[in-house]
Amino acid sequence: MTTTTEEAADRLERAAATGKPCAPVRDLIGDTDIDTAYAVQEIQTKNRLAQGARVIGRKIGLTSDAVRSQFGVFRPDFGTLFNDMGYATGEPVPLRRLLQPRVEAEVAFVLRTDIDLPDASVADVLRATDFVLAAIEIVDSRVANWDIRITDTVADNASSGLYTLGCVPFSLNGLDLAQVGMVIEHDGEPVSVGSGAACMGNPVVAVAWLAREVARRGAPLRAGEVILSGALGPMVPVTEPGVFTARLDGLGEVQAVFTDDGGAR
Repeated sequence: MTTTTEEAADRLERAAATGKPCAPVRDLIGDTDIDTAYAVQEIQTKNRLAQGARVIGRKIGLTSDAVRSQFGVFRPDFGTLFNDMGYATGEPVPLRRLLQPRVEAEVAFVLRTDIDLPDASVADVLRATDFVLAAIEIVDSRVANWDIRITDTVADNASSGLYTLGCVPFSLNGLDLAQVGMVIEHDGEPVSVGSGAACMGNPVVAVAWLAREVARRGAPLRAGEVILSGALGPMVPVTEPGVFTARLDGLGEVQAVFTDDGGAR
């Protein structure tokens, strides 16, 4: 017998496969049961692994107070990054891989050691981090018109899409990520402004939350993983080919170059 979680996972997977956004899944799993929504996410993760995908990291969503208030929740969420989701700065990103993309600037953490601690602290994150990079997360939703509540986005892998990473690594030694200013420009015009403080006060705090949450769920952060720590400012819709450049104080810049063509991943 098909369960409601399996029905929800199938709906989202069909939307991804066909490129046609679907109805929200909260009609199947409700709009408050976050653990059930993570169960839907886990079904899709297992299916992707069975198809040969590899987990290479995690992403954190709902890191800003404004967005959490919009969804009526008081904590962030997380999703899984797979090996076919990442692009280097400036590398063409084919729009055909996406349904309803939006971009947001973030700090990406690359871990040197595991963080397998259900009570992980900021100090644990600082010790475990190898380096950080400027990043653009390309969020996406399989749900039509972004008509989502908390369970919809959690079930939909925290509205993950793709991401681009800068190519210059930076040490966290002496770097206060809360003070990092950010601007995203689209074809030379500013379209989003923010700072590290918009991400749970400091992106390091966000990663510490993630470390505790995934360790509690039996899937701790591992050495080498890429962690997208959360948006530093408002996300911006992507409606056509073009270039988005994010500049982060002290961390350089990163570009997402959207095209009508480009190789599949």
